[in-house]
Amino acid sequence: MENIITGRAFVFGDNIDTDQIYPGRYLELVDPEEIKEHCLEGADEEFAKKVRPNDIVVAGRNFGCGSSREHAAITLKSAGVGVVLADSFARIFFRNATNLGLPLITCKGISERVKTGDILEVHLKEGLIINKTTGEEIEGEKISDYIFNILEKGGIKNMYK
Repeated sequence: MENIITGRAFVFGDNIDTDQIYPGRYLELVDPEEIKEHCLEGADEEFAKKVRPNDIVVAGRNFGCGSSREHAAITLKSAGVGVVLADSFARIFFRNATNLGLPLITCKGISERVKTGDILEVHLKEGLIINKTTGEEIEGEKISDYIFNILEKGGIKNMYK
C-alpha cells in the first residue's frame, strides 16, 4: 500500500449505513467481482459504474452505521476505492475496513470542504488531504503505525501470516 493516494472525490452525506453501502438483498453473493457491482448502490445507483481505482469516498458523520456486515468494506475495496474520508465512522465499520485493508481517515468537516469531482491527494500516515482542485490543505487524523501496518499488509489476516 502506498502512503499517498490520489483520486476523484465522491461526496456523500451523514449516516450512510451499511445497507446503502452494500444492500442486504445481495448478501448471498461471495465473489468480490460481483459484490463490487453494487457498491454504494443505496446512496447512488450509478456509483459502481463511475468509480475508478483510487477514487475517494468522502462522507459526513457516522459513515458505515447499521449492521456489522463485512460486505460494506469488501464492496468499497473491491470497487477500487483508495480511501474513505469522513467526519466520523461507525466503530464496527471502522474495524471491519481496517481488518480488510481499506484505509479510513477521520477528518472533521471534510464533507463540507470537498465537492464531488475534486481531485484529492491523501497522505495516509500523516492524515493530510490536499484538494488539488482548490489548493486547500486539510488535516485529518493520522493513521497509527499499528493500523498502517495492517493496511500495508492488505489486511489483518495477511499481517498475521
